[in-house]
Amino acid sequence: MVGKQTDSQGRRPAWGERRVKALISIAGLMLLFFCSPPWVWSASPSQGPVALIQIDGTINPASADFVRHSLKWASRRQARALIIELDTPGGLLSSMRSIVEALLSAPLPVIVYVAPPGAAAASAGMFVTLAANLAAMAPGTSIGAAHPVQPGGGAPVGAEGRKVVNFTAAMARSIALHRGRNQAWVEQAVRGSVAANDQEALALHVIDLVARDLPDLLFQASGRQVEVNGSTQVLLLTGVPIIRHTMTFPESLLDKLADPDLAYLLLMAGLVGLYLEFAHPGLFAPGIVGAICLFLALAGLSILPINFMGALLLILGLGFLGAEAFVPTYGVVGVSGLIAFVIGAMFLIDPSRSDLLIGRGVIALGAAALLMVVLLLSWSLGQRRRPPRIGPEAMVGERGEVCQAIAPGHPGWIALRGEIWRAVSDCSLPEGTEVEVIAVDGLELTVKPAVANPLRSAGS
Repeated sequence: MVGKQTDSQGRRPAWGERRVKALISIAGLMLLFFCSPPWVWSASPSQGPVALIQIDGTINPASADFVRHSLKWASRRQARALIIELDTPGGLLSSMRSIVEALLSAPLPVIVYVAPPGAAAASAGMFVTLAANLAAMAPGTSIGAAHPVQPGGGAPVGAEGRKVVNFTAAMARSIALHRGRNQAWVEQAVRGSVAANDQEALALHVIDLVARDLPDLLFQASGRQVEVNGSTQVLLLTGVPIIRHTMTFPESLLDKLADPDLAYLLLMAGLVGLYLEFAHPGLFAPGIVGAICLFLALAGLSILPINFMGALLLILGLGFLGAEAFVPTYGVVGVSGLIAFVIGAMFLIDPSRSDLLIGRGVIALGAAALLMVVLLLSWSLGQRRRPPRIGPEAMVGERGEVCQAIAPGHPGWIALRGEIWRAVSDCSLPEGTEVEVIAVDGLELTVKPAVANPLRSAGS
């Protein structure tokens, strides 16, 4: 039998003393728990998964926000690294700089993987790839061609053009220097628009490795040292699970609408729909569809850097095409409007803030479709304005000859189209007088003396 606890003098501790000692013990345990280092009670970041996101369109504000949010999302989940699977033709310079800043100050290692085979990290995509801790490409991919462009294509010229090229080249060299990559080649990619495939980029030390797929990427990346916020980390990624992070529906929709070709086509569809509705009121469907397309196009164009003069030329061209439909000018105004429309579309995107342009083939397609619609509506409206060719109304304007004299209040008869018609008039018309029909009332015609035709008189 276990005896009861006593003190050194054989006395049992009082109840109050035991309670105080218990409270002190609990307080000590809690203090130890909360003041101990994080790795004592929390999971280590090295034990987390690998986060994966995908960018397969233009570099725009939506994709820039997505990258920044993904870095925070991966950091909260204590991911070992963030992989950005990249396939882009380029994008806005402001959005590219935003992504580069986020990658250079990322709280965890970032791997940019240009994939799948056939993908490209062109123009702004090259800067994003250079800014990663680890740059990788899949077989059959390409990188480079980062030379700025001017409206309508081609290299920028003049002092403004040299300033843009020099600034872009300096930024490329700075990123390459920070990540220890080939500065000379990235400068040539900006100034000379050179590009390289995966093997050439690896040999030129533009990227760090070539990987067939994601498992091969994780295997080759394991054991490499990267610098994150001034500290060196060793990547341990072999066999680590991958968690994907995708855009929300609004982010995805805005990302797609930021494509200048899609925004241009939506703009054309919207204008054509509204044009049909105004030309044929009451159809409703063209107007509804056109309004939706127009709002989507404006949402996309609000992201893209718009050239004010290009937008004015576009509006001027549409106005001329509309005027040709309602006031026929034998094509003079219509052709002028089409020329202004095409030039305005070529200058619509400001190249000093983006390396994206509307494709010339897309511009030609939109212009041809719009011109076809305008010509069809012009023909339709012209047919409406023509006088009737059949029925009683078609007789208005026809000429005949009086067979029986006509007097005010006393009908007579006229010969018209090989037929004899009853006719009335406000003036006296003797037999043999040439008359013109001005109204039809059942089987009775209202006529007036025909005005002599100068051409007919001259011919006689």
